[in-house]
Amino acid sequence: MEAQKKIKVECLVTEKAWELFRDKVGDETLNSHPDIHNLAKEVAERRGGLPLALITIGRAMACKKTLGEWKYAIEMLKRCALPKLENELFPILKFSYDNLPNATVKCCLLYCCLYPEDYCIPKKRLVEYWFCEGLLNEFDRISEAQMQGDNIIASLLNVCLLENGGVRDGEDCVKMHDVIRDMAFWITREFEATEDSFFVKAGAQLFEEPDVKAWESVKRMSVMENSIKVLKGTPKCPNLRTLFLGQNDLRMISDGFFQFIPHLTVLDLSGNFGLQALPEGISQLVSLECLDLSNTAIGDLPIELKALTKLKMLDLSYMGNLRKIPQHLISSFSKLQIFIMWRVRDTDNHDEDNVLKGGHEKLIEELKGLQRLNILSIEIKSVLCLERFLSCNLFRCWTRALLLKDFRESEVFNVLCLENLERIETLEFLDCFSMEEIKMEKLHTWVSSSTNSTSRFHTLSKVEITGCSKLKDETWVILAPNLRSLLVHWCEKIEEILSEEKLDEVAGVIGIPYPKLFLKLESLFLFGLPKLKSIYRDALPFLCLTRILINGCIELKKLHLNSDSAKGNLLSIKGDKFWWEEVEWEDEATRHAFLPSFEPLFVV
Repeated sequence: MEAQKKIKVECLVTEKAWELFRDKVGDETLNSHPDIHNLAKEVAERRGGLPLALITIGRAMACKKTLGEWKYAIEMLKRCALPKLENELFPILKFSYDNLPNATVKCCLLYCCLYPEDYCIPKKRLVEYWFCEGLLNEFDRISEAQMQGDNIIASLLNVCLLENGGVRDGEDCVKMHDVIRDMAFWITREFEATEDSFFVKAGAQLFEEPDVKAWESVKRMSVMENSIKVLKGTPKCPNLRTLFLGQNDLRMISDGFFQFIPHLTVLDLSGNFGLQALPEGISQLVSLECLDLSNTAIGDLPIELKALTKLKMLDLSYMGNLRKIPQHLISSFSKLQIFIMWRVRDTDNHDEDNVLKGGHEKLIEELKGLQRLNILSIEIKSVLCLERFLSCNLFRCWTRALLLKDFRESEVFNVLCLENLERIETLEFLDCFSMEEIKMEKLHTWVSSSTNSTSRFHTLSKVEITGCSKLKDETWVILAPNLRSLLVHWCEKIEEILSEEKLDEVAGVIGIPYPKLFLKLESLFLFGLPKLKSIYRDALPFLCLTRILINGCIELKKLHLNSDSAKGNLLSIKGDKFWWEEVEWEDEATRHAFLPSFEPLFVV
């Protein structure tokens, strides 16, 4: 309508939602039985504050005056089978779906209902799955498809078919409103059944695998967030392309389970902490393009995985038991575009056929041969290994996350050796017990002609330093102008985050005498820093700060906030109560401004 100003109408808060629902149901019905009042509140809460749903269901329930009718309504809402929703509400909401620009965007929206109710869906992982599924068909490389995926998410947010889900585990997320999710199921059942049938029992409190006959004709299936321990069947699923088995309690998958699923494209086994081995039959999944094994207890990757020649994405992050990756396995995935190996165990396996033996030098050599690699998240365990890594142009172009772990041979680390990592978003230092200083000294090697002061670390958004017991400051982080998250844990000698003495050193590197600090910072987590006395000498504006978490920092008496800091933000400050009572403020007005923001970290 070419309005000059657009205002998003948010969903109603709980109290207002109840008032609207109560008004539509009417006091006569609500008072017809003592227990109906509480059941009505439960019905209202399940609609998530969406006025249209509250009005439609409220009117439908106005004549329901028995407990049985209300209990039945709640059960039907759980199953999304209430006639008033399907006949009156969903056709109205479907107008937004019908007006999406193309079939790709529609498919991407319906894909989101594979996740459980109220689930925070990481944007990057969602786009990576879309890419492996072939939904993002404008590009054949994930680095370019990510732009298309981000554009689709933005368009779905714009028409309120998705919501902002905040930040979860450092990742930007989206959510699907319960009613929109119910509508998506309705669409897949009523309009898309012949070509894109869904079977979703995510978060449904299952303890056993569903009857295989129930999903033999299904194309996309999700039973994530349940308590399934064993997959022992042999399903025949000629059409199945997507299988979400993540966040269950899987201990064993039978060798024949994957035997008759020839077109499976995305397999998510993440978050099954008790799963110690892959079944032999996994080599049957010759169409697989995405394999997510993160947060599992798998010890060895079988050489049979070589059969997965179409693999585009392999996630091995947080695999604390991973002991062996056979030599030449990773290099056989010639189509691999996304490789993630993050915080795996320190192996003592001396098998010569193991690329994890003696650090990750062999693994890096194999990765060098993957010419289609576009996204790399990896850990490096020595200076020598890092030098080899940085000498490869492929890694400089496509590294998204880098973990420097257990550097024992280096007391001083020059962080500017990393400045040419063009797309690095996450940088972590872990258990570098010998490292006494992270310096900023200009280099003449590894520097491209395009490098300048404005591009240095401009993509870096998250920094985490853990267990570096000799470091005294983290001043170098101000080289990252777009830093959103800073976490410093268990560094016993750190006395200040930003050292005043080193600011001149930074100015010499970036060419600005007084750089603006932490303008984009959203999260600041400081744990186990017994000698920390200062974040910075002066109060900081913290324009974007929303979360502060302080624990075990008994010498930190100032948060360097003033009445203008984090202005207009819903700031959350968590910490020990006794520490909070000792905090010194710039003035009484500042103290009063931040008192409502505090929440005790431990409540007895």
